[in-house]
Amino acid sequence: MVWVRSPVYFYKRGETFYFSRAVPSDLQHRFDKRKVEVSLRTKSEPRARKSAAALSDRLERYWDSLRMEMIYSRELGLSDVGESAAQHASKLTFDEVLKLYHRLKGVGKTKLFFEGSERSIRYLKDCLGHNSVDSLMPGDAGLFRDYLLERGMSSSSVKRVIASVRAILNLAIKERGLSGPNIFNGVFIPKDRYKSVRPPIPSGEIRRIQNECISVDDEPRWLLALISDTGIRLAEACGLLRSDIKLNDTVPHAVIREHPWRRLKTSSSNREIPLVGAALWAAKRITEQQGQFAFPKYCSQAECKANSASAALNKWLKPRVSENCVIHSFRHSLRDRLRAVECPADIADAIGGWTTVGVGEGYGKGYGLAVKKKWMLQLVLPHISGAVSTRLSRRRKCIQVRILLRKIQYRYLYLLN
Repeated sequence: MVWVRSPVYFYKRGETFYFSRAVPSDLQHRFDKRKVEVSLRTKSEPRARKSAAALSDRLERYWDSLRMEMIYSRELGLSDVGESAAQHASKLTFDEVLKLYHRLKGVGKTKLFFEGSERSIRYLKDCLGHNSVDSLMPGDAGLFRDYLLERGMSSSSVKRVIASVRAILNLAIKERGLSGPNIFNGVFIPKDRYKSVRPPIPSGEIRRIQNECISVDDEPRWLLALISDTGIRLAEACGLLRSDIKLNDTVPHAVIREHPWRRLKTSSSNREIPLVGAALWAAKRITEQQGQFAFPKYCSQAECKANSASAALNKWLKPRVSENCVIHSFRHSLRDRLRAVECPADIADAIGGWTTVGVGEGYGKGYGLAVKKKWMLQLVLPHISGAVSTRLSRRRKCIQVRILLRKIQYRYLYLLN
């Protein structure tokens, strides 16, 4: 029996493992490097060994396809581009197409737009081991999908990354007149076998959280209370101006609209939503403050810090809600609460800013505040009116006690005289 030792194409630099393999001599004229070297992004040797073997296998298949291409070219009488001519050939890199995408599509976009596209291109370069658009092969799209799934990403995350890369390359193809189709069009992405579903927060827990918000009575709790009885998205709430809250109108409401510091998810997100229950209490506390923004801690002219708000509120919520419930679960709860009172689906869509399917939905102005308020008043948990009224009754009792003490004082002075 003959033992053959498999070659090792990785090494350790500091605490991280790197893949390294020389480009074959017969293909070196086609590349600007003589060695492929990329980070495996792991400190585990078993994982590094597995990733290096997979990457080496992909490189072997890629190099074999290049050799077959050269053979077919000679059979058809086509001459290969020489090394000197290849140096003058235009080489468009992923970094260049990313800069083009940012310059043309990034006007007015938030920091998340730039971070997301940069991250997607970084994943692509790490997977393929090169930075050349011209070197893309038809099979690279599938390899990239497998690479993302191996990183532990969900199907929705893989779709989002590939969609970002596809958009970047589509723009480069149009602007630079590149030949050939976009290899990332129509990439099949399997569904997750076990997809986690974000659960709604039970009414009992909402009741306790709202009571605690009224008790603590600070800016983060106003934000939480506002979301709990309106179901608005966290970013929509964080980006509100004080002037977006209309308490003196016939129906107290909040205007959800786009601002330079905060975009809206869909066109149907532009809406007016009545304020009831804990949301109305929070709105009153907000309007009593000074300043332009409803939540200055999480919003400014420069940016809307919805991620920071999410981290802080989720940390506070974690010991107070069921497992896997987060701040966005209030939005899921609102939908269930509307179903419980048999609210029509199109009115529920208008309240939550969800898109309603149907041609007729594009006609007219939609439902007014009075109709929305009629259904939202049925959502108010009994404890809220009781809690607020309890605070008012305490004030009345204090006033009555003061009046009584003053009467006793006057009576005492009268007797002395």
